[in-house]
Amino acid sequence: MSFKHKYTYDEKAKILMEYQAGIHGFRKLCRIYGIAQQSLKDWIRLYETFGMEGLKTGSSATYYSKETKQAAVQDYLDHKLPVKEILKKYQIRSETQLRKWIKKYNGHEELKASGTGGTAIMTKGRKTTFDDRVEIVQYCIAHDHNYAETAAKFGVSYQQARSYTVKYEAGGIDALQDRRGKSKPTEEMSELEKLRAENRILRAEKKRAEMEASFLKKLNEIERRRG
Repeated sequence: MSFKHKYTYDEKAKILMEYQAGIHGFRKLCRIYGIAQQSLKDWIRLYETFGMEGLKTGSSATYYSKETKQAAVQDYLDHKLPVKEILKKYQIRSETQLRKWIKKYNGHEELKASGTGGTAIMTKGRKTTFDDRVEIVQYCIAHDHNYAETAAKFGVSYQQARSYTVKYEAGGIDALQDRRGKSKPTEEMSELEKLRAENRILRAEKKRAEMEASFLKKLNEIERRRG
């Protein structure tokens, strides 16, 4: 079978789920679906790095800061990590992207922040309340972690949108409290206030989880029909 040039999101998800479930081995999947082995390796890496969203093409580009580009290039030049690990560490979508940065660096070109999918980056932040941060994180998670779009919608900087989301995913609702000012400490909030804030974000996470679960359900239905 000749290799196809384009695979839809649904096709990639189905193939990857079969791989994850152990229904077929790596090479057999490549033969069955006519996939180049490197393509399947890339899908697996993107899934491990970005989740199911990583399988989509044509979505908003990932933002890479100048510091991220420099650190990734330096890790490569210092032979600190294999290329695959560098891509995962810095959440770079493709090896081609990394090699472009290396070429620019070696050519003494400046590495600039880039990759916003056409959305202007807001670099100037603003003061936000706890409720603001909850709303920002809720929107960001529900919209596939599109930090640039979230920043534009709420009038905050890209760095703020990303920082709030990363903090929440690492430390939960308490991590969104700004302890530098005089705002109400999270521990002084009532349990009802905490639950309301948490539930707003959990609804967004649930929506994403349901999308991924639907693919597993489809896969199980396919296997039952085969049986």
